[in-house]
Amino acid sequence: MDLGLRDRVYLVTGGSKGLGFATAEALVADGACVVVSSRTAESVRAAVDTLGDNARGLTADNADPSTAQRLLDLAINEFGRVDGALISVGGPPATGPLEATDEQWRDAFESVFLGAIRTARVVADAMTEGAIALVLSTSVKSPIAGLAISNGLRPGLAMWAKQLADEVGPRGMRVVSLLPGSVLTDRMRQLAPDRAAQDRVAASIPLRRMGDPKEFGRVAAFALSPAASYLTGCVIPVDGGSLRAL
Repeated sequence: MDLGLRDRVYLVTGGSKGLGFATAEALVADGACVVVSSRTAESVRAAVDTLGDNARGLTADNADPSTAQRLLDLAINEFGRVDGALISVGGPPATGPLEATDEQWRDAFESVFLGAIRTARVVADAMTEGAIALVLSTSVKSPIAGLAISNGLRPGLAMWAKQLADEVGPRGMRVVSLLPGSVLTDRMRQLAPDRAAQDRVAASIPLRRMGDPKEFGRVAAFALSPAASYLTGCVIPVDGGSLRAL
């Protein structure tokens, strides 16, 4: 199946590792160009080296108000256009609902919430058509124990993305939210640091295994591609069947 990605250009925040990198890899494999960002220069260089000539990188933090425009400018200067974005950020610290400090909430709001909105806004203003995908979490539909900050912020982003899809749809632009479940990324290894913990997580998943980042990346690349041209305003779980809600 031809996804229609050849020569299209996508911004991928959090694109040096995990779900972001897996998506960048899938996009490049089908002929797209990507601009990936991360807060660590070394990881950005490593990602670009692996992705090859169709990739550029930027060391930046989503919480920085200048990041979105810098990403867009790099894409335009290097590839001449932008056709969409995967907006992904690292997860907030693990806390209970009464334990998270004001500082933790503010930091997470700046990077996870406001940083995502700012990036989507900048990209939407620069495109006449294309696609934006937000990497959220199954916590959009069901809270995850120990992740109170994520549980608080991500459902709001999903609803905002739904409204954004309504607004930009008449321009031929699409917006989707992606809900990864237990995918074996560095973040998941922090939450389930040993094999016993990972086995307990896997036992709760209908497929009885944790996901591979590449499995998420392929779904994300499809959702961003012209092949998904009638897909917008929706949330797409990539969770091995974990969610109990439809």
